[in-house]
Amino acid sequence: MSLIEHFRELRTRLFRASLAIVAGLIVGFVLSRPAFDLLKEPYCNLPGAIDASGECHKFLLLSPADGFILRLKLALWIGLIVGAPVWLYQLWAFIAPGLHRHERKWAYVFVAIAAPLFAGGAVLAYLVVDKGLTFLLESGVTGTDSQLEVTRYISFVTNMILLFGVAFEFPLILLMLNFTGVASARRLLSWWRVVIFVSFAFAAIATPDPGPFGMTLLAASLCLLYFVAVGVAFLNDKRRGRGKEIYAGIDDDEVSPLDLTPEPVEAGQRVEAASPIDAPEPITAPTPIERRYDDMT
Repeated sequence: MSLIEHFRELRTRLFRASLAIVAGLIVGFVLSRPAFDLLKEPYCNLPGAIDASGECHKFLLLSPADGFILRLKLALWIGLIVGAPVWLYQLWAFIAPGLHRHERKWAYVFVAIAAPLFAGGAVLAYLVVDKGLTFLLESGVTGTDSQLEVTRYISFVTNMILLFGVAFEFPLILLMLNFTGVASARRLLSWWRVVIFVSFAFAAIATPDPGPFGMTLLAASLCLLYFVAVGVAFLNDKRRGRGKEIYAGIDDDEVSPLDLTPEPVEAGQRVEAASPIDAPEPITAPTPIERRYDDMT
């Protein structure tokens, strides 16, 4: 395909992906109310969030348009999730022709692993976000019965879910380095001090929860996933036979094994006699200089 044909195909793929997202946006607008009720559960689980009538305290609105804008945001998130099979397929259909067969096979494997990891991180964040909220409100001066602003609360919860989901993709990077032969399992294991330090530093900076609960949970999850990925890397190295080279397990002062078995030398091939060279042809005598043109004439 020429460059113009590639651009035309990209335009077609983007158009189809946009249609899928718009269709998902319509579905998300319908499902935005149940999604809001689901995200509201951690707030209702806070101590003192239930009033005498058994109802959860209402959120605080600072602008009349906050509720509608929040519904559009939730609809967009749901639309991206609902339309993900279509726009991901369009992206893959544009990239796949440029990949080799084995590269496409590994792409399928990593995508199949990435989706459950992201979902696991998102579910973990949703299940523990109320613990972080309880700690933050109890440690503050307003108490746990404070009325929260709705847009900031939803942003807090969705950022936690998104951060945990993306952070749980960290083992895929390590496995990619190992499966492609860039780093062995022993090399990955030698980085454990750096990985633990970076995990806690990343959790302290990126987590929207400034309390110790969310940061510690994210850092501990990253460290656990790191050691799980290293274990899988060891299994992969054992399957491929890495570390079993000819000099593996030999001390530095030990003589390396050499194969000194003599090999028989075959008899030389017969050399054919050279054919005689023909006599050279006579050379024509050069013309005298006065009968030829020189460089000047």
